[in-house]
Amino acid sequence: MALRSTRKARGCWSFIRALHKGHEAAHEAAPALQEDSMKRVFSGIQPTGIPHLGNYLGAIESWVRLQDEYRSVLYSIVDLHSLTVPQDPTILRQSILDMTATLLACGINPEKSILFQQSQVSEHTQLSWILSCMVRLPRLQHLHQWKAKTAKQKHDGMVGLLTYPVLQAADILLYKSTHVPVGEDQVQHMELAQDLAQGFNKKYGEFFPVPKSILTPMKKVKSLRDPSAKMSKSDPDKLATIGITDSPEEIVQKFRKAVTDFTSEVTYDPARRGGVSNVVAIHAAVTGLSVEEVVRRSAGLDTARYKLVVADAVIEKFAPIRSEIEKLKMDKEHLEKVLQVGSAKARELAYPVCQEVKKLVGFL
Repeated sequence: MALRSTRKARGCWSFIRALHKGHEAAHEAAPALQEDSMKRVFSGIQPTGIPHLGNYLGAIESWVRLQDEYRSVLYSIVDLHSLTVPQDPTILRQSILDMTATLLACGINPEKSILFQQSQVSEHTQLSWILSCMVRLPRLQHLHQWKAKTAKQKHDGMVGLLTYPVLQAADILLYKSTHVPVGEDQVQHMELAQDLAQGFNKKYGEFFPVPKSILTPMKKVKSLRDPSAKMSKSDPDKLATIGITDSPEEIVQKFRKAVTDFTSEVTYDPARRGGVSNVVAIHAAVTGLSVEEVVRRSAGLDTARYKLVVADAVIEKFAPIRSEIEKLKMDKEHLEKVLQVGSAKARELAYPVCQEVKKLVGFL
């Protein structure tokens, strides 16, 4: 598992070269960056609680696969983004470590990708400010997530909530990323990143690659209690969301209470049978089977019995991950080392890019 492979890597971490500290060294790093960035994947996840089933199927599982498909891959724990809602400092610090443990347990391997903490690379905020001076206010105000979230807050949203898509664009462009795995709800934000890259290039010359979206194969996992809404950590109904570290008893209870309908047969029809179709989609995703095969194998089962079959499949999928998370969480020093080493690697890539951006915009 990730624990063994990352510990094995400790022996070689001492050989990681020092950060470029001088102006000359920064420029020597730039050609290597340009070569590596021909194909580079970047994505980030907020450290707000343990990921749920939707996070795993919609993002993390794809992240693990992409490590083997691309030579240069960066995954960031985007703690700056988490400040768009109030955070308790003590809880946030622990959440960063918990998220690190979770990603490692799920298969993110620091030997194949760079796993780092966003706030440890100051170039993110520097580039974000430069990009924020290139985007007009109405563009941000018309983004769906801003309108949806401020509607709940009676139009009293924080500035950070408005501008975080610009920081998100900076996260991507800072590493000259070419590919970004995204879910359906992030498509607008990717379009902003693409537009900012093109706008910068038009004004200052070709510099940033225009990043492409990698749409995750799994559509949004729906709430178990309301199939019209996506599964969410913030759902007030605790039965609506399956956490990666939920106990087998909790998983069974949540699937027992999952909303279906009055038809007992197991079928896949999202338009007419949202609840049952959501359970079928989850079953297919965690087993690696097609929806059609899942439905075929479920012939003769009523939905009550079928929900328990799916619960068992989810328990089997998450059991080794849950066990590995618990082991990793006991070794705080190891988790901090992973982030320290990853952040150092990320800074090596970010520094020359940010320096060149500063030159292009006219800074001394």
